Amino acid sequence: MNNTVGILGCGWLGLPLAKTFIKNEFLVKGTTTSEEKLKLLNEAGIQEYKIILSENGIIGPIRAFLANTKTLVINVPPKLRGTNTENYVAKMTHLAKAIEKSEIKQVIFVSSTAVYGDINGVVTEKTRPEPNTESGIQLLASENIFKENKKLQTTIIRFGGLLSEDRHPVIMLVKRKGLKNGGMPVNLIHREDCIRVILKVIEENWWNVSINGVYPEHPSKKEYYTEAAIKRGLNLPDYEDNKTENGKIIAADYLTNVKDFQFLTSIKK
Repeated sequence: MNNTVGILGCGWLGLPLAKTFIKNEFLVKGTTTSEEKLKLLNEAGIQEYKIILSENGIIGPIRAFLANTKTLVINVPPKLRGTNTENYVAKMTHLAKAIEKSEIKQVIFVSSTAVYGDINGVVTEKTRPEPNTESGIQLLASENIFKENKKLQTTIIRFGGLLSEDRHPVIMLVKRKGLKNGGMPVNLIHREDCIRVILKVIEENWWNVSINGVYPEHPSKKEYYTEAAIKRGLNLPDYEDNKTENGKIIAADYLTNVKDFQFLTSIKK
């Protein structure tokens, strides 16, 4: 049995994910784009590789990274904020071509609920995505690059907003004025549950499916972020008074109803 897992992108989510795999007796290969972080990966017991995906190709030993590996976790979010307009789809196309030449049989593509756009109401994995942001559009196109490759077993995980002890959106929100959509529900997930979902996919062979990774509680943004600010001793977020808003509630239908997955880390932690 080949129990080697490759993690493309060992950052905020990828590094603790790699450490969890190691605890579960997997051999782990991991990548970073930073020379300084190579030592950090090595000290964690990860076979480290410096690899940079670009629109024009792949820089670094991608063939060695993919060699003798059955399962690959692609954890590389698009960088499309501000004036950055990179072609994320081109980067994923180069990666897909490299995978074609490797022994990779299974791919987990870490995506985002941004692919659903501004749909109102309850959204499940059966809901047709309608992205309306550049990030969502490029993520959906990239999902399909891997899903349509019949040589691969590909599972797409669309995570909601990401949280951890050292990362919370409220820190930035309280610095802004005139916040809108305070009545809309939150769709969030803690990093600990993200890791558990990815681990379950591999250990229990949840392949060729799309998964919504969102904690099953959806208070309004104003209610949730006000409580989070009070808990952290911050100023209260400045939400404009809005009329009743619908918004979308993203249901983790596959996890909770098909697989009876139990979310263990509250978004209010």
